[in-house]
Amino acid sequence: MCDDARTPLAKPDPAAQAVPAFKAIYAEYFEFVWSSARRLGVVPAAMDDVVQEIFVVIHRRLHTLEQPESLRSWIYSIVRRTVSGYHRSRRSRNASDTALAQHVGTQMDAQLTPLDLAEQNEEAKLLWSVLEEIEPRKREVLVLVEFDGMTVPEIADALDIPVNTAYSRLRAGRIAFEAALARRAVRGGGEGGERP
Repeated sequence: MCDDARTPLAKPDPAAQAVPAFKAIYAEYFEFVWSSARRLGVVPAAMDDVVQEIFVVIHRRLHTLEQPESLRSWIYSIVRRTVSGYHRSRRSRNASDTALAQHVGTQMDAQLTPLDLAEQNEEAKLLWSVLEEIEPRKREVLVLVEFDGMTVPEIADALDIPVNTAYSRLRAGRIAFEAALARRAVRGGGEGGERP
């Protein structure tokens, strides 16, 4: 009799784990998809097409999502695969753009002066040039934690790696980032020594 009382607690409620509607996913994750694709090196001219392709894949594969609670990592894994295909396609066409595009905000604040915008652009250039010095696997985990706010278990799930490996890459990425900043401070006589 006691077991019967525990059974409903042991089984998760299927309604509580329902997959959200595509429209809700699009509204909630559009910015995450856009910024992730941008940080993975999609050039501005191709962003609309790549993001559209990502959401087409999400829509087509939504019925395969088995764990709605891991939606964010599932979406990131689609972003990663789609962007990887984009880079393969660009290489086959002998494109000359760099793999890691410069970070440029998609919205500009009307209150910023031209000087503010120039300083902001210089900070972004410094940040991305420092990040380019970090080994790609470590950089990817670092960016997902620091910019996208993903948890390490979410990242491990999205990248299909052990959680401890993700934590290790994050630690190594942070160390590499600090070392790259220190090198720039020495080379630049103190310029760029502050963290952007």
